[in-house]
Amino acid sequence: MTTHSPDEPGLPALRLLVAVAEQGSLGAAAREIGMAQSNASRALAGLERRLGFAVVHRSPAGSDVTPEGALVVGWAREVVEAMDRLMAGAGAVTASAGGAVTVAASMTIAEYLAPVWLAALRRVHPDAAVSLEILNSDAVIEAVRHARVAVGFVESPDVPDDVSSRLVGRDRLMVIIPPEHPWAERRGAVTVSELAATALVEREPGSGTRRFLDRAAASAGVSTRATPVAQLSSNAAIVAAVAAGLGPAVLSNHAVRGALMDGRVLAVPVEGGQIERELRAVWMGAPPRGVAGRLVDVAASTQTSPGP
Repeated sequence: MTTHSPDEPGLPALRLLVAVAEQGSLGAAAREIGMAQSNASRALAGLERRLGFAVVHRSPAGSDVTPEGALVVGWAREVVEAMDRLMAGAGAVTASAGGAVTVAASMTIAEYLAPVWLAALRRVHPDAAVSLEILNSDAVIEAVRHARVAVGFVESPDVPDDVSSRLVGRDRLMVIIPPEHPWAERRGAVTVSELAATALVEREPGSGTRRFLDRAAASAGVSTRATPVAQLSSNAAIVAAVAAGLGPAVLSNHAVRGALMDGRVLAVPVEGGQIERELRAVWMGAPPRGVAGRLVDVAASTQTSPGP
């Protein structure tokens, strides 16, 4: 497990550094993030002390990041944006019903994409209040049908005819295996028929990923897939189970990126190329208006790419 180091720089200092790079002066950067300049000078000095090198060159003309600082700015911006997404997502989950528009999203979208959309929405509409319910794709559609939510977001391959929808992005599914799995040694790609015949670690029935696998197997002429070796209710739990050696799984590239980078799991190519699915906003009747409609517009304008 990753441990916290007392020498790790704090988020305010990283936010300040990003602002210096954007504003060109320490004073302007401090004003941008609402920090007193005296505190900003101390925060920047503390950041440089923790990192062990200068990140900003100060002169009468302003403040410029050093070459080393430019590298840190790129990393710091990722941390700051990730925290903004986290806070936007957490705020949506805990928003009170009073005055908040309720939307629903399937697990993958709620974990990795909705926080980005919510943060973008708040930048344009700071007063927008959204309450987010996290469900599987089938449950999202039912919530829309019964008017429990204003709009839903799903990755299900089939949207019922009575439900309206709009494409907001695409997602790439990846086959992951434990490093010691026999498929790690093979040179060829795994076929859809092989996946259908393999006991996988899967989400619960009704999830968009599971329905996509069922449909892919049917398209390959396989009427019945193997019984899952385990059914787990979260992407993180599935990744952990695969890393522990329980079996292969098929998940969104968003859910497996970290585990692939640190080598806990391996990716296996699928015959026929990459597996992609559509991400859709769903609603009943006329297109959503107000905050719900603006959130759909934000999601669509982001045009989520399938990933690497």
